Amino acid sequence: MYDFDRWNVETVGKFEKILASILRGASDNNIAFSDLRHALLALGFTERIRGDHFIFVKPDVAEIVNLHPKGDKAKAYQVKQVRNLILKYKLAR
Repeated sequence: MYDFDRWNVETVGKFEKILASILRGASDNNIAFSDLRHALLALGFTERIRGDHFIFVKPDVAEIVNLHPKGDKAKAYQVKQVRNLILKYKLAR
């Protein structure tokens, strides 16, 4: 289901709140970049960093997710892109 190997109970609860916020779509401008990044890692994506670009891939997902921060926040269109992938591939269970 989720990759929580390195997480503790407190972090798992935070992930669920972040995931709910991403899926709700009401606050795309207020998602922290680090939260979006950690959510993708918990969903099983692997990360590669090139400069300020964070590239995420997952074997069963055809699209590549390329994120770059806007200060400490994620860009709204990137949050929407991640939400669409989560829904399309039914990654949130």
